[in-house]
Amino acid sequence: MNQQLYNYYVIEKKHREQREPVCENIAKAFSEEKLPDRERVCRRFEMMCEAQRVRILPFEKIVLSRSDTGLSDCFTEDEWRAIKEEHYVHELGYVSNLSPNYEKIIASGLLAVREEADSYTKRSIDALIALCDRYLDEAVRQDRQDLISVLERVPRYGARSLREALQFFRILHFALWLEGNYHNTVGRFDRYMYPYFKRDMEAGVYTEAEALELIEDFFISFNKDSDLYVGVQQGDNGQSLVLGGSDREGNTQFNELSRLCLLASEELKVIDPKINLRVNKNTPLEIFELGTKLTRAGLGFPQYSNDDVVIPGLVRLGYDEADACNYVVAACWEFIIPGCGNDIANIGALNFPKIVDEAIRESAEDGDFEGLLTAVKIGIAKECDRIREGIKSVYFAPSHIMDLLRDGKKYNNFGIHGSGVACAADALAAVEKFVFEEKKITKKELVEALDTNYENTPALYHMLRYEAPKMGSEGGERAASLAEFLLSAFADALEGKRNCEGGVWRAGTGTAMYYLWHADEVGATADGRRRGEPYGTNFSPSLIARIDSPISVIEAFTTPDLSRNINGGPLTLEFASGIFASDESIGKVARLVKYFIDRGGHQLQLNAVNLEKMKDAQRHPELYAQLVVRIWGWSAYFVELDKCFQDHVIARQEYTV
Repeated sequence: MNQQLYNYYVIEKKHREQREPVCENIAKAFSEEKLPDRERVCRRFEMMCEAQRVRILPFEKIVLSRSDTGLSDCFTEDEWRAIKEEHYVHELGYVSNLSPNYEKIIASGLLAVREEADSYTKRSIDALIALCDRYLDEAVRQDRQDLISVLERVPRYGARSLREALQFFRILHFALWLEGNYHNTVGRFDRYMYPYFKRDMEAGVYTEAEALELIEDFFISFNKDSDLYVGVQQGDNGQSLVLGGSDREGNTQFNELSRLCLLASEELKVIDPKINLRVNKNTPLEIFELGTKLTRAGLGFPQYSNDDVVIPGLVRLGYDEADACNYVVAACWEFIIPGCGNDIANIGALNFPKIVDEAIRESAEDGDFEGLLTAVKIGIAKECDRIREGIKSVYFAPSHIMDLLRDGKKYNNFGIHGSGVACAADALAAVEKFVFEEKKITKKELVEALDTNYENTPALYHMLRYEAPKMGSEGGERAASLAEFLLSAFADALEGKRNCEGGVWRAGTGTAMYYLWHADEVGATADGRRRGEPYGTNFSPSLIARIDSPISVIEAFTTPDLSRNINGGPLTLEFASGIFASDESIGKVARLVKYFIDRGGHQLQLNAVNLEKMKDAQRHPELYAQLVVRIWGWSAYFVELDKCFQDHVIARQEYTV
């Protein structure tokens, strides 16, 4: 590890002290000039490139770092209001959560594509090259021959070596953020970088240790400016990197560069880039063991995606097989296609427990359980229709850099999350058991208890919370089958529907922040959850479920066939950090992950947690600046999180093996 570089950017964060505000209040000036949106985005990018102060540290191999305190908007608040009157605006209205085709431009260079570009893209290319030339001038001033040879080549011309390719990536990735795009993902890094790595290693340019240090320097570059990127917290910035995966014949494509990336992440222990592993039933146990050693570092990754489920699921949705085989993970977990995808994978979310609660209340007092399930299915369909009907004429600000990095907009599909699946399934299982089968309570008594948050019915509260079946718990098989019913109804409600861009709708099992937001939209639920208690994150057990073993969780959460709910959303398991102490326990966890994949699980993320350390970090945050935890689809420094996120991680089930 380059300790000086690590200390400067990660530990001491000295670079942040040198930032200054630039290009402030430009939206007002743009508005007064009545500039079109394409001109605004281009001009802001030119201004931001020119405003960057150049700084090269003597121990820095991969350069470019933001010297501004953040981007000013291209549009005034009044202008955004006017846009929203005519269009649906997703999040901030700027392009996000896509996977660019870095490979193409890194191989060709910017000049090779400039001549065919439109005037705005040409200007953007020129501004970016001018910024890089200023870095070249500084390298000359410092007599940094290593950097001079790199920057004389890229970004004008295609990369010839690993060092040039990594620097070129940094330039392109930097440009995307500087233009105003966000959640810019990394894609299949070990695929498009491997030819450069292989060539250099075979030529003896690097030893393995030297190559590892270069990769580590490159990984540190993701953390230079991440505090300026859009997200709920610093870690939610979308810098997600994919390793491994299978080809169309199912052969594993994990290589030596893949392994070095895992080692680099394990040694650095930084939250970016977030590592995702594509695996399948043929993936060797050794790769799961390497992944588990990274999990031991406490970063909350790698996240695993199962090609055996994901690829057929994407093909079923209409993706070409070649594109499906090349899928990557978006900012958190959603499955997208690099280079030609224009999907909005997180455009809405469905609140399963709320729909179940409404169905319980609206169903007939003398009805049966099948009637209740019919009401739930109708409720899911109505909610999906409501979400779909609210999304018309989507507007995004132009992105000249992103357009340069993709070959058209082949896929324009929209994804909807599904929150609280386990909570909803558990509620249905409880109602079936105690209202319809054993008849221990009436529906009226249940609704009255829910309305009073169980304050006047402690015995009923105890029965529903602790005696009713829970998905993932022993005896919770019925809850798992009801989860399958809910997810099937979700997929049915979207199947065959087209969005305003001509794409399809994708059902998923992710939650994002909705595990908190949606939980606040419904009071007490029939599973014994009280008002204000959050749902489990993503496709995971309820926080109130008593679970003895991760085996029962894996078996329950691989019961539903998720090939029709393929927007993404992992089963999340927290393990006590102490269990990773021995090689034997590493092997056990690795085999557990493989068991999940072999059973047809579609996505999995593990978190190594220390409960007492997190509680102490709440009391003494100054002592735990580098403590990392997994939140939903991203990892963060624990002490930088809002308390509601800290408390949720602390409340999750902690497993052992």
